[in-house]
Amino acid sequence: MAFLDIRLKKVNKIYYEGDVLAGLVVVQSKSDVQHQGITLVVDGSVNLQLSSKNVGLFEAFYNSIKPIQLLNYVVSVAKPGKIPAGKTEIPFELPLKPKANKTLYETYHGVFVNIQYTIKGELKRPLLAKDLTKSIEFIVEYKDPKEKAQPKPVPFAITPESLQNIKDKGGLPRFSIKGKLDSAICCIKNPLTGTVVIEYCDAPIKSVEIQLVRVETCGCAEGYARDATEIQNIQIGEGDVCRGITIPMYMVFPRLFTCPTLATSNFKVEFEINLVIVLQDDHLITENFPVKLTRF
Repeated sequence: MAFLDIRLKKVNKIYYEGDVLAGLVVVQSKSDVQHQGITLVVDGSVNLQLSSKNVGLFEAFYNSIKPIQLLNYVVSVAKPGKIPAGKTEIPFELPLKPKANKTLYETYHGVFVNIQYTIKGELKRPLLAKDLTKSIEFIVEYKDPKEKAQPKPVPFAITPESLQNIKDKGGLPRFSIKGKLDSAICCIKNPLTGTVVIEYCDAPIKSVEIQLVRVETCGCAEGYARDATEIQNIQIGEGDVCRGITIPMYMVFPRLFTCPTLATSNFKVEFEINLVIVLQDDHLITENFPVKLTRF
């Protein structure tokens, strides 16, 4: 039985445009391996998809959402021949350069937008033997500051009168919630911070939470589909929290599920923070804050 593996020199697998992808193709076998050549395929693409609720609305649009290829090339690392039994390591160096007129966006794993970079190794075998393949993902980040995070504090005050989209405000308990997001423009490497104070609330509180939401937009000339999905929810207050006490907000941005805010002609990736006060009867008081993420 033969095995194929790809190992990158960089342990963290983080690369920048213009870097060299250096590593080893490793072939292990208990006996000699005849092969028709070993190749590496480097691929980077943006995959877009529509949520099921939008499929019927945009038939023409649905067909036009094709993967956007940012990077794609094939390199031969070994000519046809025989690999001896045991462990064989074949070094490789590949330039990380985008296709013409393309940009290498940061790696991002979303629901409707996915930006992914992979190296796939393939050892072609003679007719009856099965080809050996191995695919690994590497991560691309921006090297140069496209935009630096400038602090933009957002003070807020939430009362029954300030809530939007509520028809019967008379049925709400009396409450006053104040606080501050330290900045609506955040460096993705630093945590989101802020404070919240429950000044008073007539109804007992069950939980105070902050929620990170991605807003993904896919589109073209036929129309745009915009979907918001939750990435993570962090509880910052448990039970009927003390009134008048400052509760700190602290949220680390998860690496693969967030990226610097991105807007192109075909898709957008944006982020929002929700402050959610869950009352004892499971009613929610929610305040939404759009935030902009940058790499630096």
